[in-house]
Amino acid sequence: MTGEKVKGPSSYFPSIEKTYGQPIAHWKALIREQAGLKHMELVNWLKEHHGLGHGHANALVAHTLAEDGKK
Repeated sequence: MTGEKVKGPSSYFPSIEKTYGQPIAHWKALIREQAGLKHMELVNWLKEHHGLGHGHANALVAHTLAEDGKK
């Protein structure tokens, strides 16, 4: 259906791209380069090293880990 509202972590993606000026693929690649870190470690890394807000960082990490079959 067209016009259906996007839900879940990906609902943040347009705002993330607009706010930080990078495509989602950029952020996912950075997350994947940090192999071995747990969910909240990745969230905190994005916040501390890249200036993302908590909600945006959490959404990116959740979506990336889900895509990769990790929690």
